[in-house]
Amino acid sequence: MLPWFTESPADRLVDVRDTSLAKLVRDDMLALILKGELVPGQRINEPDVASRLKVSRVPVREALRELESSGLVVSRKHSGVFVRQLQAADIRDLYQMRGLLDGFAGRCAASLADRERQALVALLGQSVDAMLKAAGRHDVQGYYGENLHFHWAIVASAGNGQLLETYRSIVQKLHLSRLKNLSQDLGMQASMAEHVEIVQAIQASDPLRCEALMARHVGGAYARLLDAAPPPLEAARPLPA
Repeated sequence: MLPWFTESPADRLVDVRDTSLAKLVRDDMLALILKGELVPGQRINEPDVASRLKVSRVPVREALRELESSGLVVSRKHSGVFVRQLQAADIRDLYQMRGLLDGFAGRCAASLADRERQALVALLGQSVDAMLKAAGRHDVQGYYGENLHFHWAIVASAGNGQLLETYRSIVQKLHLSRLKNLSQDLGMQASMAEHVEIVQAIQASDPLRCEALMARHVGGAYARLLDAAPPPLEAARPLPA
């Protein structure tokens, strides 16, 4: 589902010699968190992780420190380490940041040279078709996964490594808030129409329109999340228009 999980087991085995044990443990726990097998608010038991992966607790502690620095887990004194549970203000702030980054990426995508831009348009067209099929099946998880791939392709097309890493960090955190809502249709039809407009703006090489559409699209996603959310999230200050 998630666009940054692209390596095959064979690829990972080739890289094991150059990868620290702590990183392998971190990647394992990261996958469990993002797949929802470790849920927000759940305590991560160090001995259980070490036993399951057949490693000592040292790389597990290192891995947890890395996950804490990325904002996906929190450490509580005398209590342990827990999967982060985002508060309403956290979600609002992350959507604000994502809107800025998506807008910038959209402007870059629409400014690409013709050959690169048309290749991206073809890729995004395939993604839109996949989202249409998922929406037709009322497959919310399938739609959501393809939606991530759609945005990831646009951000990656900017060719900015720091943008990509920052964007991934933001979307991973927001993913924690989406896990409980993946059975709900949070406006798939409205979202579909917005995706089509974005592709059209990229194809027309219209950077300013694409930037505005991308930012508005993220704001719309946040508004739909608020509409479907319980009162604590509704209390968050809305995104600026």
